[in-house]
Amino acid sequence: MSNFHIYSLPIELLDTLTPRNLVGELRPRSPSPVPLPSTSTTGSRACNVCNGASFIDVEEQRVHFRSDWHRYNVKTRLNGGQPVSEFDFSKLVDGLEDSISGSASEDSDSDDSDDAVDALFSKATRKKRSHSPDQNTAAAPQTALAWFHSPPATQLGVYKALFNSGVHQSDYLSELKGMQNGGRTWAMFMVAGGHFAGAIVRVSRETDDEDEHDPQKKKKQKKPRTDTEVLKHKTFHRYTTRRKQGGSQGLNDNAKGNAKSAGAQLRRYGEQALRDDIRNLIQDWAEEIDGCERIWIRASGTNRKIFIDYEGCVIEKGDGRLRTFPFPTRRPTQSELSRCLLELTRAKVSHLTEDALRAQDEAFIASLPKPKSIPVAVLPAPEKSKPVKLSKEEEILREKWSRLLEMVGKGRLDPLKSFWEREGANLGGVDTPIPEWTGEKRATLLQVAAHSGHEDVTNWFLETLHADPTVDVPLTKAGELEENDSGDTSDSPKPPKGSRRTAYDVAKNRAVRDVFRRCAGAHPDWWDWFGAARVPSVLSKEMEEEREEKKKVRRKGLKDRVKEREGKAKPAPEPEPAPVVPQPKVRDTAGPRKLGGASGAVEGIVGLAPEMRAKVERERRARAAEARLNAMAK
Repeated sequence: MSNFHIYSLPIELLDTLTPRNLVGELRPRSPSPVPLPSTSTTGSRACNVCNGASFIDVEEQRVHFRSDWHRYNVKTRLNGGQPVSEFDFSKLVDGLEDSISGSASEDSDSDDSDDAVDALFSKATRKKRSHSPDQNTAAAPQTALAWFHSPPATQLGVYKALFNSGVHQSDYLSELKGMQNGGRTWAMFMVAGGHFAGAIVRVSRETDDEDEHDPQKKKKQKKPRTDTEVLKHKTFHRYTTRRKQGGSQGLNDNAKGNAKSAGAQLRRYGEQALRDDIRNLIQDWAEEIDGCERIWIRASGTNRKIFIDYEGCVIEKGDGRLRTFPFPTRRPTQSELSRCLLELTRAKVSHLTEDALRAQDEAFIASLPKPKSIPVAVLPAPEKSKPVKLSKEEEILREKWSRLLEMVGKGRLDPLKSFWEREGANLGGVDTPIPEWTGEKRATLLQVAAHSGHEDVTNWFLETLHADPTVDVPLTKAGELEENDSGDTSDSPKPPKGSRRTAYDVAKNRAVRDVFRRCAGAHPDWWDWFGAARVPSVLSKEMEEEREEKKKVRRKGLKDRVKEREGKAKPAPEPEPAPVVPQPKVRDTAGPRKLGGASGAVEGIVGLAPEMRAKVERERRARAAEARLNAMAK
């Protein structure tokens, strides 16, 4: 008797049920005392923050760690609070969206999900601070299950999401009894990581009394009908997430700008195709969805707007049938929908006696935190000025300026060109003064590039964008020049304290200053180079070639002097004494010779010992080598 279907509970069991208020309304911080059969897998891939959510593989675990639900629970835990379930988090998000005035539009798809998490966390913090300190008990987080007790030792747990919205917990028992009549259907949809699964399911069978009045049909043994049945189902997948990176392409574009790779284009197309496929499927199932009692949707972030809140949508945003799954789910598949359907329609059963339940209730009440003592009134400290909250447009503008200054300061010319082509007009042009909130001490982008020492970026600003080199550099608070503004010795005299400076004056090295002089020589009519821009002189191509020739001559003369100095310092090598070669004994050649005897040069070593003969041969070869070297030297 442990596999009870929610919509087919035995009448004798329903008549004995009573609500378990304490267990149903409050949940202790420690693990629940009631042992519940769990259908979720356990293992090393689990989240200890989000109520032990488990995952099939590493990819699903990474997606969970980037979800709004997980990040909200992490912030709550760090602040000393208790994490919430995914179902409770979705209710918080829905309440936050309803509290925003005005209606959402398609333009809101680009909003960063961090705003929702921060807003929910701030709201929870304010609510916690405003909580009265003299209350006897602290409110524990709501559990997703409503519990009922049947004497002597049986407890049933039913998910609260199955009951109608707005029903108080005291009326759950009457609602549960009313669920036993009539047939009902559900619509179930899941989408995550480009995967989609949807189904129309029957969760309770219709009562059929015709068989009872027909004796012929009574004799036939009919096949028992199952409690649940899948009427329609559909699954498909689109390429929307980069492997091992996580996150959709749309969120990445909103955070870092549109990527121009082939993979990014494919992922954008996959997101659009996935949205169109899901909406077309919902439109095809519109008639069945209208007759459904519940509509279950698992979607996070912008994916939720695929189903609701668009022109011609079948499911309205404020539909009372909308529900989120009150437990962790896995990758959207047909088998996962079947598992979730079984999890929702099967009652959770435990067998504890009334004494054991009473002991657990007492232990739970004792574990609640004690009320804090009222502190002595202390004069309030002066409040610090709160930072001005920026609008979404201002945050985007500040992010663009930060990225622009980073690229200019690091000399990343190629990404700078692409970024400027896309955002330059929106930022006001190349001569727009840099905002003060950036903390930059220079006034224009040209001055930043010159001070950073990147000649290619400086040349691009001057030649291509026609940046103004006559703009003054801001003075420090003391009205003096900033130290170490320039690196090498400048061609122009150093300006006195308090005088005006330009981009040329803050150039870091000679190469950057040559860019200004070269541009002044090529385009003398563009700016007042020698006056307002403070460029001392032009640098033509002929002057550069002459300077290079002088450098070559100077380097050649330096090498010659070094060689001459080394030649004088090196002493002449002393001649080695010629080795003394023992004179071999001369044999009488007039007499008869032995057969096979040597002649010519070999005659001198005939009759010597082997060691002496080898030594003479080595000396002979050494003298021959020395003669060759002398001939080559002449």
